[in-house]
Amino acid sequence: MTGTLEPLWPAPTATDPVDAVVTVPGSKSATNRALVLAALADQPGYVRRPLRSRDSLLMAEGLRALGVGIEDILNSSSGVSGGGDAWRVLPNPLSGPATVDVGNAGTVMRFLPPVAALADGEVQFDGDPRSYERPLGGVISALRALGARIEDEGRGALPLTVHGTGGLVGGTVTVDASSSSQFVSALLLSGPRFQQGVEVRHSGDPVPSLPHIRMTVEMLRAAGAQVDAPEDGGEPDVWRVTPGALLGRDLVVEPDLSNAAPFLAAALVTAGTVTVRDWPERTSQPGDQLRGLFTRMGGSCEATPEGLRFTGSGRVHGLDADLHDVGELAPVVAAVAALADSPSRLSGIAHLRMHETDRLKALADEFNALGGDVAETEDGLVINPRPLHGGVFHTYEDHRLATAAAVVGLVVPGIQVENVGTTAKTLPDFPGLWSAMLDNAPMSARG
Repeated sequence: MTGTLEPLWPAPTATDPVDAVVTVPGSKSATNRALVLAALADQPGYVRRPLRSRDSLLMAEGLRALGVGIEDILNSSSGVSGGGDAWRVLPNPLSGPATVDVGNAGTVMRFLPPVAALADGEVQFDGDPRSYERPLGGVISALRALGARIEDEGRGALPLTVHGTGGLVGGTVTVDASSSSQFVSALLLSGPRFQQGVEVRHSGDPVPSLPHIRMTVEMLRAAGAQVDAPEDGGEPDVWRVTPGALLGRDLVVEPDLSNAAPFLAAALVTAGTVTVRDWPERTSQPGDQLRGLFTRMGGSCEATPEGLRFTGSGRVHGLDADLHDVGELAPVVAAVAALADSPSRLSGIAHLRMHETDRLKALADEFNALGGDVAETEDGLVINPRPLHGGVFHTYEDHRLATAAAVVGLVVPGIQVENVGTTAKTLPDFPGLWSAMLDNAPMSARG
């Protein structure tokens, strides 16, 4: 647990069913992939309605450090905060020396070393203390096998230095991506710029969060890359990217459906209604699975012209769910499960132990401190609902722990959230948005 000088945030309690319309910010996953692809393109491009949070700003700053031009396009009438509603990306020759601060952003620490290998010069990577503990060895060893020179003093982790030579041979590489699907995405995103492209072969336990790799594949293809993937009838656990130019695009980023999780959960646990604007009809985002998960837990949803409308029934049921592909949803699902009328078992999420914190231990510890009955398993949690009481909910500098705490606070008075500001990692001004929802006022969760 990491202490904070921020005052505790008293999580608001709902006195009535929520009734709100929410506009969540752009997808972090799509924003950061779009920035990398635009930086590696042959022409300028635009990333519109991007997420502007700590993780995406770190990605933009990291690319700027490598020489990429990223300009704010201002539109005061758009209502989008953060200095503009688009980024114009101007590809330039990548060069060092440079220093990249990854913070604690998995996408930055994994996606940018392959980009740095294409730069001419030395690129140093560093970040928050927790970033030193997060898995990175798969990317490092794969890049070395593809011809890159990387110094990490044998850690297989941050901090490290990439000695770029202006290009990378590429070719076939085997990587164990069982701890993070981002190992695969990192290599695929830069693969078109490798001299021989890249063939990534996974060897190990099943890859978690496969929808994120599908998002990478779809975005690569939209940028003009030729990609062969298992879901197209190809060889299992093998992805191939052909070398070639990437197109500069004008891309509008989808809403971040994972960030919709606490708002939909609010409708479920308060028997209210929340509409999330602009929910895409078709998407590769893992957050789209919220519709099915929360319907199983007692709600109902329908597509409307405005977006996805989700309504709670007044009953919250437990569920047995394998969340291997959608682990980022697990903290909020666990919060709802702690308030359910029957036990839940969440499995397939051992990889959450290596995220911003050990999410399984943190969730069990914090719910149990409030009177809950949550047990860790090897790959998940068993949650037996018990009456909960107020208390301090520690967040361990993990944004998804903070939003899970807010969901519990809706129906359990006296929840005080430590360091709610950590939500700025992907959802700026979360406390204000949460309060606006309880005021039954239409609101925009903007980045």
